[in-house]
Amino acid sequence: MANILQPAEIVDIGIEKEKKRRDFYALAAERFSGKKELADLFSRLRDWEVEHIRKFGQIRDGLSKAQYTESYEGETEAYMDALVDGDLYSKITPESFASIVSTPVEALDRGIEFEKDAILFFSNLSRFIDPKSREIVDTLVKEEQQHMLYLFSMKKDLMRR
Repeated sequence: MANILQPAEIVDIGIEKEKKRRDFYALAAERFSGKKELADLFSRLRDWEVEHIRKFGQIRDGLSKAQYTESYEGETEAYMDALVDGDLYSKITPESFASIVSTPVEALDRGIEFEKDAILFFSNLSRFIDPKSREIVDTLVKEEQQHMLYLFSMKKDLMRR
């Protein structure tokens, strides 16, 4: 039998991604502390990611082991690996952040990338979990969409100035 990722393992991947986004937003809030509007936005996004981590932890804790049929051995794992953009998340350290993000627009662009990744990942997570958890994930996807819109709007405003 194929080694298939369990729903709880997939949610764990999502939780790790949420933690990386939380860390990114914390770094961005600190980096742009002299620009109140940006610092407030990144702090708010950091706090929202903290709440998402809590909610996804609850989902994970409520999942039972289930088996899924694959078209070929390793399909589910390969699919989830393709959704997890390791390069996007591997650069969130204070040192690397300082080298890749030097302007507010760069920070907003990186945040938009993270939110797009979250939307894609969590939208695809739904097929692996029960209907009640799926409703929660759908709500969180909508929140990630709002995050992306906030960032995009802020970027447009900055570029007009």
